Amino acid sequence: MSDFDLICCVVKNGNASKALKIAKKYGVKGGTIHIGRGIVKKNRLLEFLELTDVRKEIVIMIVENELASEAIRGLSKEMEFDKPHHGIAFSVSVSEFIGNKNAISKTAKNTEVKKSMHNVIYVVVEKGKAEDVIDAARKAGSRGGTIMNARGAGIHEVQKFFAVDIEPEKEVVFILTQNDFKNGIVESIKSHLEIEKPGNGIMFVLDVNEVHGLH
Repeated sequence: MSDFDLICCVVKNGNASKALKIAKKYGVKGGTIHIGRGIVKKNRLLEFLELTDVRKEIVIMIVENELASEAIRGLSKEMEFDKPHHGIAFSVSVSEFIGNKNAISKTAKNTEVKKSMHNVIYVVVEKGKAEDVIDAARKAGSRGGTIMNARGAGIHEVQKFFAVDIEPEKEVVFILTQNDFKNGIVESIKSHLEIEKPGNGIMFVLDVNEVHGLH
C-alpha cells in the first residue's frame, strides 16, 4: 500500500469545479473531471418525467492518505451529500502513485487493516450494454450506478472499416454497494452479461475505505 488514496466524487452536472475547489482546501492538489450519467432506481413518476437517467460529473483525485478522510468529510459536508441526490464520494487505497515529482509513493508502515463495509464494482462492457449491467445489479439488490463512456484499446479490440482502424466504444459502470450485497451483484452481472466469455467485458471489485452520500 502506498501513501496515497484515490477519492471519487459523483456530483450533479456543473458541480465538479465546485467539488475540486472545496477539495483543494483540504489538501487535494488537483483532479480530473469525467462526464457520465447516473441511473437511479426506477418508479412510475421518474419514468414519466424521464429522470431515471441523470447527467453527472465524476471527479477523480489523488491525495495523501493522512488527508483523505478529512478531505472526503469536508466535501461531504460542504456539498451536502447527506441529502438525497446531492452526490456521493468514496475513497480507495492506491497501491502505487507515479507522475508527480513532488509526491513520491512509499510503502506505508504500521497501516491498520480495517474490514471494508462497502465495495465499488467496476464493469467495462460494449457500448449499449451498460444499462443491462445496471438491470442485472438491481436484481441482486443494487439501487443504481454511474455510467461513463470509454473506448477499447486492447490488441483484439480494433476493427477495420474501409481499411481504417476503428476502436470500439465502451461503457464503464461503477456500482457502490454494501459488502453484504457484493457477491450477489457480482454473480448476477456475471451471469446475465456472460462476462467470463471473451469479448463480453471485464469486472473487478475494490474495497472502499470511506463513503458519504450513499442512501
